[in-house]
Amino acid sequence: MRRLVVTADDLGRDPASTDIVLDLAAAGHVTATTLIPVAPGARDAARRARAAGVEPHLHLTLTGERGLPPWRPLSGGASLAGPDGALPADPHAVGSRAEPGDVVAELDAQLAWAHEAGLRPAVADSHAGTLYGLHGRSFLAETLAWCARHGLAFRLPADPAPYLGGPPPAPLAEAHARAVALAGSLGVALPATVWTNRRSAADLGSYETLRADLVARLDDLPEGVSELFLHPSTTGAPGLDDDAGTVRAWEARLLRDPAWHAALDRAGVGLARGWAS
Repeated sequence: MRRLVVTADDLGRDPASTDIVLDLAAAGHVTATTLIPVAPGARDAARRARAAGVEPHLHLTLTGERGLPPWRPLSGGASLAGPDGALPADPHAVGSRAEPGDVVAELDAQLAWAHEAGLRPAVADSHAGTLYGLHGRSFLAETLAWCARHGLAFRLPADPAPYLGGPPPAPLAEAHARAVALAGSLGVALPATVWTNRRSAADLGSYETLRADLVARLDDLPEGVSELFLHPSTTGAPGLDDDAGTVRAWEARLLRDPAWHAALDRAGVGLARGWAS
């Protein structure tokens, strides 16, 4: 049986994005959301999520975003921040200078923050991919051990090809296989695969192309529980250029589109809230 977690990322990033993500969750158009603990709007987003009966996943965040006020680590780890005390906007800076001990301390701090905010996330993932080794040093071994200690599932696809657009190169494939085996030995639940939209508005050309791209991928979903994660927002969201804002507005439109939901039904893909079970 093929099932899909449909996730709207980035609660707390900015007020417009938070409004849209919570509206989508309330309408049942997404089955999961993620929350950025270090964002200034995180506490308000957590309060609103609790009031709406939404339990966000933990969007572990080691980077800031260009065009937004600085985000700062909750743990004060020296290797995580620049001279100004802020998290870097460039994920490669995390891969080049972050120390594993500081990374784990920050994960602890972000989970503790979520618990203090009244949340009990069951799933974690990595904002901007900083924990996966896509931008330098990998922190997957530390992260998976951390997830095991706290009983959390993790957004690491058992099959990475749909996300990457094809088979990974040999070094990445070997590292990925080791991480999947480690997750299995630790009892950390993983999705069968994950995918998202990685194309710009200029490349796509139209909303209809975005929808056709995502609908076409439904036929290739493997057995088990997979995840589609998108970043629905609006063209007016802060920190987004016109192209990025257009794509995020299209993603919000897709999640509300009856044609998308009809395509899920035709493909025989059921919706799920998580893959931990």
